[in-house]
Amino acid sequence: MSHEVLQPEGWPRPKGYANGIAASGRMVFTAGVVGWNEQEEFPYEDLAGQFRQALVNTKAILAEGGAEPSHIVRMTCYVTSKREYLNDAKEIGGAWRDVLGKVFPCMALVEVAALVEDKAKIEIETTAVIPERDDA
Repeated sequence: MSHEVLQPEGWPRPKGYANGIAASGRMVFTAGVVGWNEQEEFPYEDLAGQFRQALVNTKAILAEGGAEPSHIVRMTCYVTSKREYLNDAKEIGGAWRDVLGKVFPCMALVEVAALVEDKAKIEIETTAVIPERDDA
């Protein structure tokens, strides 16, 4: 197995993410991905809609490098409103399951004053590790 979840003994299991992951293989990174479409237009004004679109965009970028959602080992999410994120948590969780499935990478969520794209409410950076093939 190329991914190992790092769960210290006696620690409670985190919900929706991993404390740590050890991985080996081909690494694929995304830049900060926002919730706009292919024309760089924001189809959603709300955080939950932009979160879903950012996940769709992330999945498409990773696929270009040969990575699948199951290869994601780390994500950093920057949001412009922690309150809106918490209020939309159920819808965001549904978007996560719809787009990525049961994937639980190491994650950080950071509230920021603003993002470079004025309409953006979320920006996500992702690291995926594609397992090394064992052809022997």
